[in-house]
Amino acid sequence: MPPSDSDLCEIRRREGRLDEAAAHGRRAVALDPGDAAGWYNLGVALYDRLEVAASIACERRAVRLAPDAPGPHFELAEGLLLSGQWEEGWREYDWRWRLPGVPPLIPAAILERHGHTAARSWDGHPLPEGTLLLVADQGFGDTIQFARYLPMAAALCPNLVVACSPDMRPVIRSLPGGYRTVTDWEEAPPFAAHAALSSLPGLFGTRPDIVPPPLPGLRAEPERVKRWAERLDRLLPRGYRRVGLVWAGRPTHGNDRNRSLTLARLELFFALEKTVLVSLQKGPAQAEAARYYGAAPLVDLGPELGSFADTMAVLGQLDHVVCVDTAVAHLAGAMGRPTAVLLPYAPDWRWLLGRGRTPWYPTVTLHRQPAPGRWDEAIRGAVAAVTGGNIRASGRPSRR
Repeated sequence: MPPSDSDLCEIRRREGRLDEAAAHGRRAVALDPGDAAGWYNLGVALYDRLEVAASIACERRAVRLAPDAPGPHFELAEGLLLSGQWEEGWREYDWRWRLPGVPPLIPAAILERHGHTAARSWDGHPLPEGTLLLVADQGFGDTIQFARYLPMAAALCPNLVVACSPDMRPVIRSLPGGYRTVTDWEEAPPFAAHAALSSLPGLFGTRPDIVPPPLPGLRAEPERVKRWAERLDRLLPRGYRRVGLVWAGRPTHGNDRNRSLTLARLELFFALEKTVLVSLQKGPAQAEAARYYGAAPLVDLGPELGSFADTMAVLGQLDHVVCVDTAVAHLAGAMGRPTAVLLPYAPDWRWLLGRGRTPWYPTVTLHRQPAPGRWDEAIRGAVAAVTGGNIRASGRPSRR
């Protein structure tokens, strides 16, 4: 049996053939306007085409037809949040817990061990006694972005514990306030209520015009900073602008095909005069640094960055950071480092629409694709941000 137009809509979308995806989706809802899945798939395709108002309308139709289906609710949240309609968007965002394959925030065995009160989700009201467990439930970037709410939560719940991955522990521990962290469920103390870190923006009524400032006082360990400063001073040429690069995210990310690029695509940076490029890239894409050939020296620090504690120490030694939408973008922004973030045509909701700046990080500039797959304009904008628009190039290739 051949795939339906609704199925073809999603198939073509995943292939990046967005015009065909939208055409199949529109045909599907015309043939069967009562099919919630057809409206849902069309809405997802229209989001990727950045037809956000139309995407929201499709998902609202799907929600009316299938009010208990989590997919349309979550996609509706994405569209609402991207377009700045955060009050309703946060409510719909809670449907993410019902998506297929999403594990519970806290394992059932842990809830049972700590009693029925532990199953209570925190509602944002004061909890002067008892422990509040906040769970860093999403990716590294999300944890960094939403950690700004820890002081607000601690003001209401003095006994606060953060459950996070070992990778995030150095970041949380570097914050003023001395937050207790656990990286294994077996370490979790008895708790009276819990909440996801990613739920705190909604609990605190965050809007685009009232975003709390980034992590206050986020600083790398002084001894680590000293070691890295000495190493970079020996390694990098004096008097050169230091530009950190991250060109690819985690390959398993659902949107990595659109958000990541190759080092070669950043060739405009390779010819910058009096500039040294510092690769902070980790993962499979790190190997591309070994094939670099350009006028600006490139130093590959990827193999030496053992943790985010190292990355934080290095970021403090750079003049600018250029990266795709990864954890480094959040970390550099949270530390107040000048950062140029390269965004795909249909970005993640947190970057909003059509803005060159973000309320989440005052020192970050956003450089967006004008159409799917077109990185050149975004990269030119990032080069201008790094150089202040004064682009001088050298033609002498260099490998370091």
